[in-house]
Amino acid sequence: MAIKKDKAVNKARIMAAEIVYEVMERGAFANLALAKALRNSDLSAADRHLLTEIVNGTVRMIKHLDWVLELFLHSPIKKQNPYLLSILRTALYQLMFLAKVPDYALVNDAVEISRQKMGAKMAGVSNAVLRNIIRKLDKIKYPDDPVSFYSIYYSHPDWLVKLWLDTLGTQACETLLAYNNSRSRVVLRCNPLKCSREELIDKLEEEGVKAQLSPLTPWGIVVEDNPQPIAETASFKKGYFYIQNEASMLAAAILNPPAGERVLDLCCGVGGKTTHLAEYMNNQGEVLAVEFYAQKLELLRQNCQRLGLGIVKDLEKDIRTLNSKEVKARYLLLDAPCSGWGVLNRRADARWRKNQEEINELTQLQAQFISHAATMVEKQGYLLYATCTINQAENEEIIEGFLEENQHFVLEGFLSKLSFFPLDKPDKASANRGMLTLMPGKYGTDGMFYALLRRK
Repeated sequence: MAIKKDKAVNKARIMAAEIVYEVMERGAFANLALAKALRNSDLSAADRHLLTEIVNGTVRMIKHLDWVLELFLHSPIKKQNPYLLSILRTALYQLMFLAKVPDYALVNDAVEISRQKMGAKMAGVSNAVLRNIIRKLDKIKYPDDPVSFYSIYYSHPDWLVKLWLDTLGTQACETLLAYNNSRSRVVLRCNPLKCSREELIDKLEEEGVKAQLSPLTPWGIVVEDNPQPIAETASFKKGYFYIQNEASMLAAAILNPPAGERVLDLCCGVGGKTTHLAEYMNNQGEVLAVEFYAQKLELLRQNCQRLGLGIVKDLEKDIRTLNSKEVKARYLLLDAPCSGWGVLNRRADARWRKNQEEINELTQLQAQFISHAATMVEKQGYLLYATCTINQAENEEIIEGFLEENQHFVLEGFLSKLSFFPLDKPDKASANRGMLTLMPGKYGTDGMFYALLRRK
């Protein structure tokens, strides 16, 4: 009896199913699992793009996909074989959202992956479910209830959709949900210590990367086409740029520390805003970057070395334990941990990682952080509170609560420092008062919140 040989299957589709399984069943972070897989793979540029799209898209749209799948499965999602479910989810994402992928190709691959990994029976299930969906996809009806409809159709948690419908209204809520499912742009922050933006665009073009000047900030470059991962270019390795959205670039401009000053950067993470502050100060003075997680500080050091920044010092510490008598500065940035609602289109799994109770716990942490940070600000000094969320409980309410208890601080308007950014009239008025919320997608950027406080 002849042994049946395995059919060739697109390797990106196999890897996508495996990564989605790790994310949804074992709690892996999508970006980290994907980066590790890409780092260890020999995929072509086209298949790297396909793998990235399938993984991020499937995780992002998981609620929509599961709702459709349950219409065609004989038992609830929770009772399905987890690996089979990952195969079906990734195949259905391609079927529903990737128009360039032929139906027969993705079905054949899904069936063959099922057969190779789980046997003929599971391959039969994959084949039957996917072909049935193809026949009836245009007849699927969604719930009439607004919360259920928007939650399923745009794949967001029910409680979050309800909150946004209540606070933003239907039209603004739907615009936000749609933007969160859009593909994020690749934006670079040019390192002026090494080259100009125009020189960087020329260098990237030599490497096959097409880019143009961002009209939003003096440092931004928008990548239009990159045949290879941007972090694998020679320009990246030589420190000509940092990958950062324009919304995050505003922090340095708002805080506006002169060259030669000392700046405290609390909760610095891997150093996106830290390194921009050092560049903004022309690599003169000192930026003390404080972070609780050692692995983030290691990445910060690597970034500083790559970018040629010598003024950044780092400290591994919970910022609440810093001695305010020993650590003080005139300029302080608190990049507070937050829900991340302003960057949901860039972080595929972020919308599923925090529930309402955890958000409430976050606000308590943020209140503690800003209260302690304030003790390290010198007289007539500045404290910039920043988050990448649009949640008022983490933003305006934190600032209002802080000001009630710290009357030696006042909001400081910063509109004049953002003359390069095309804010509309309401946002100009807000910045002039000392607080600014950038809604995701409104200017084509991430969502961010800034509040600039001055100590009397």
